[in-house]
This record gives sequence, structure tokens and C-alpha cells, in this order.
Amino acid sequence: MASIFGHGLVGFTLVKIAKGKTNKLLLFLAIGSALVPDLDVITFGKIPYSHPFGHRGFTHSIVFALLWATVLSFIFTKTKKKLFFIVIFLSKLSHGVLDAITTGGRGVGFFIPFNNERFFFPWKVIKVSPIGISEFFSSWGMQVILNELKYIGIPCLIVLLFLHYKNKDNGH
Repeated sequence: MASIFGHGLVGFTLVKIAKGKTNKLLLFLAIGSALVPDLDVITFGKIPYSHPFGHRGFTHSIVFALLWATVLSFIFTKTKKKLFFIVIFLSKLSHGVLDAITTGGRGVGFFIPFNNERFFFPWKVIKVSPIGISEFFSSWGMQVILNELKYIGIPCLIVLLFLHYKNKDNGH
């Protein structure tokens, strides 16, 4: 998996793409949605990886992203349901996408509950993050952060800078 920093940065960037002036509630929901699939780490070792509710299973699926975005957009907004749905859905889905380009694990269950197969994308460029706080603060964790800066941070920064200068030129 990518680290919480990489996942959270994508959620932040998606909010900025969707709306120049950040809605704090949407920002919180997008970042949280990008992180929520990693709650499946609670089941790590207790439920087999290959099980639909195992690691990188249902919580990483497209169906779960659709359900999650639908529920949150109906609970947290009355007037911007479409905007909230799209941003939350993409933030949640981005988690599985990032995990599918990491160097570790057994793939992502994008199509659960219809297909329990796990998938990786052909290019696996993001170093898999260690599980556990103590392991994260090690040379492995530092390599992950530097790698994520390259593959997540720089692309997000380019998008954010582009948006900043585009909005500046438009007088926003």
C-alpha cells in the first residue's frame, strides 16, 4: 500500500480540482475517504487475504466506493450532492488505484463482490509501505516517502500549481 500521506494528498488534490475554494467538510471527507480502505488492516492475519473481506478486498472495490460516496453525499450535503459524490467516489477509488501500482501485496479486489480476483496494474512503481508505526519510521519508511514524493507528490504538486496559476489568471 501507499502510505497515508500519499493517499491523503490525492484526496486533497481532488478537492482542489473540483472546487478552487476548499470546502472544509468536503476536504475532510475526501481525505478520510482516501484513507478508509486501510482500516482493513484490522483484519490482517485474521481473515485470509483471498477472502472478499481480506486485505485489499471489498473496502478497495468499486462497489464499496459507489456505496460509500452515495451514503456520505446524502448525509453531509443538501445542495452539492453531485460534487460531493464525485469527489468522494474518486478519492475512495484512488486508494485502490495507488495500491494496484505498489510493489507489494497480492493485488486489489476492484470487482468484489462480482469477482474476487485481485489485480495489479502493469507498472508497479510505488514502494509498498510497511505496516505499523515503528516499521514506518525506519529506512524502509523513508524510502517509501521519497518514492511517493516522486510518483504522487510531484504529480499532485504540478496539478495544484497549474490550478493556482489558472485561478490567479482568472482573477480568483
